Amino acid sequence: MSYQPAILQAIPAHASYLTWTIRSGTDHSTLQQTVRALSALTDGVRIVTGIGASLAQALALPVSGLQEFTAPAGSLVTIPAAPAALWIWLREDERGALVHQQLRIAAVLAPAFELQHQVSAFRYAEGRDLSGYEDGTENPQDDEALAVAVTEAGGSFVAVQQWQHDFAALAAMAQPAKDHAIGRRLSDNEELDDAPESAHVKRTAQEDFEPPAFMLRRSMPWSEGMQGGLYFVAFARSYQAFEAQLCRMSGAEDGITDALFRFSQPLNTAYFWCPPLGWTV
Repeated sequence: MSYQPAILQAIPAHASYLTWTIRSGTDHSTLQQTVRALSALTDGVRIVTGIGASLAQALALPVSGLQEFTAPAGSLVTIPAAPAALWIWLREDERGALVHQQLRIAAVLAPAFELQHQVSAFRYAEGRDLSGYEDGTENPQDDEALAVAVTEAGGSFVAVQQWQHDFAALAAMAQPAKDHAIGRRLSDNEELDDAPESAHVKRTAQEDFEPPAFMLRRSMPWSEGMQGGLYFVAFARSYQAFEAQLCRMSGAEDGITDALFRFSQPLNTAYFWCPPLGWTV
């Protein structure tokens, strides 16, 4: 069975991330029929679907490794969890098309699911975060990306995390301080030799973990009114890499927190399983 192609594709111009909970009182037959209808719509290009642990349990789906997110034990920062039954990533070239796609999905899911949360996202400056820095610089490429992100059966585990930036704090930081917080120069994206241990690139250097913590990032900036940040999305063959990096970022590993927390905070975190195309229940 084939994986959902968008996992390996470049981020789109516009996107919407939607999470859903199972509607109270929904019987098994209705739940099953609704999920089948969603499966038929999931093309893995414009519509990417992820299944949460609660839905897998309700449908008795045998997904080894699927679990709910819990913050690292000993974390020095707050990392809220927001479990959901479904996660849907809608991808479009135009925002108007995205609106119509959202309405279409909502109508299909209405018999069994309630919308929990919706985040509008977009591509900024050819793949930069709203802080101005490039995102996903160390992403694996081509065959390596496939090996990192997709299992032999065509599924992929995805960790999602909505970060909200403190733009006033960012504006108050001198450029060298920002560069040292990230560990790269904004001007040329080059890694700094003298970056402190708290620099984001040092906290998350994939090859520095045992085993190495490789994952494929497909994050996008988001905004609502005057608020905004990064909607972090990471695909992998398990949650091991994400958990290892988050443990180090949070200070749970060595007492040093990622400098990213000086101007950004996670609002919610969740785990899902993206089944291969043609999956059914």
